[in-house]
Amino acid sequence: MNTFNMEKWRSLLHATGFVALFVTSLFSLTACNAESNINRVESIEDLCHARVGVQIGTTTEIAINEYLTQHKCPVAERYNNSPDAIAALNQGKLDAVVLDELPARKFVSDNANLRILSTPFNTESYAAILPKGQENLLNEFNSAIDEIVKEGIYDKLYDTYVSKTGNYHYTPKTTEGQELIIATSPDFPPYEFYQNNEITGIEMEIAAIIADRLHMKLKIESMEFDSIINAVSTGKVHAGFSGFSKTEERAKVINFTHDICTSRILVVIPTEEALNSMENQSLTNRLYNNFIKEDRWKLLVNGLCITIVISVFAALLGLCGGTVMAIIRVLHAKTGRFKILNLLIKLYVNIIRGTPVMVQLLIIYYVIFASVDINKILVAIIAFGLNSMAYTTEIIRSGMLAIPAGQFEAGYSLGLRPFTVMKHIIIPQAFKNVLPALANEGISLIKETSICGYIGLMDLTRGGVIIRNTTFEAFLPLLAVALIYLLIIGTLSAGVAHLERRMKKNER
Repeated sequence: MNTFNMEKWRSLLHATGFVALFVTSLFSLTACNAESNINRVESIEDLCHARVGVQIGTTTEIAINEYLTQHKCPVAERYNNSPDAIAALNQGKLDAVVLDELPARKFVSDNANLRILSTPFNTESYAAILPKGQENLLNEFNSAIDEIVKEGIYDKLYDTYVSKTGNYHYTPKTTEGQELIIATSPDFPPYEFYQNNEITGIEMEIAAIIADRLHMKLKIESMEFDSIINAVSTGKVHAGFSGFSKTEERAKVINFTHDICTSRILVVIPTEEALNSMENQSLTNRLYNNFIKEDRWKLLVNGLCITIVISVFAALLGLCGGTVMAIIRVLHAKTGRFKILNLLIKLYVNIIRGTPVMVQLLIIYYVIFASVDINKILVAIIAFGLNSMAYTTEIIRSGMLAIPAGQFEAGYSLGLRPFTVMKHIIIPQAFKNVLPALANEGISLIKETSICGYIGLMDLTRGGVIIRNTTFEAFLPLLAVALIYLLIIGTLSAGVAHLERRMKKNER
């Protein structure tokens, strides 16, 4: 009867948590839409007294912050990408967003409540980036870019993606052989963006042309904008396309190609009406735009599969490795053996637990495997597995040390070796005691995989972010991601609870 009541209360708590999540999210959406602009921006000078948003890691960020600093004004608010800043502008959290001309015009065309300030803020040029020391490849890129501009191909792409007066699309001819790996952040339309679950845009078409002229097969990798330069400089990819402007600091670690195009920096502000276009859409239309249109739901499904694969194998790696290290540490405490191994394990545990998992992931990918062509999913499994291993070691060790000392002594008195005592007496009891803690570590591991986008992996969270960056709506995509995580973790919790009941039957 007590077990039934406990399970009943757990189910009630899960249901309450779900309702609380939904209500909180709905309230946040309503509150955000209810916010109103405080500062009106009608000229460049007004930016000094406004809440300005900009994408982090861009030359636009440097330019606007230099301007604001010179005028002794607060610096711009930094966002991971332009769609995030546009979403904040839509919700009244910003008064203006400063970004490049073509993305600005694309965002305005998709948002009826936004307009562009008549006076440009600045002008800059775009180029592709390549690693240092690849001079031959740089020359080949430059020759191809010069030919593309000279042959009028860029103008045709501009007419197709910007003025909408053309219909030029390049079809790659090289489908086999050596790959030309390009890194990009597909949230910069019309240069690179997602359409029908594929990355396309002006620069992506140019990359396809360059790959063909180099007789190589094009491979595009999606990652965060501020990760592209690291990926290029360490040789993880051959080149990067994402609207890169030339700066002295960037030129110290990467090479720039010839200019692809010139662009103005514009200021996007709300229209006079300042109405949120989402208010005029029904829930059905919003669901269609976020999940059904262009099969965007597949981004979540594909991301979910990668998240599950990484979580399962990383958990197995952490469990197996953690168990072995816990046994070594406990045997050292009981017998005094394995002094050096025990010292190394303690050092490893302290280092892993003392550093953020995202830093560990980036170090493993960009430093340890800098010169190795390795599958990113395998990198993520290793990174999260090693991180989980440190925590699992201490969890299992605590469970073993909780077993009465008489259990060890009884095994020794029967003539059993220390490892045999561990295997048949200590470990089975320890696992039963630490099962809830291990389940909690598994739940944390699943949620930690949401940072995989920093090395260009399309996990569940990244899929939701891409949908949000495409539709400029944060509520439904992020709520869908949260509910999927909640479903996974709820299923795991229910499975662990069932296993606990099965393991406790022999105690009755």
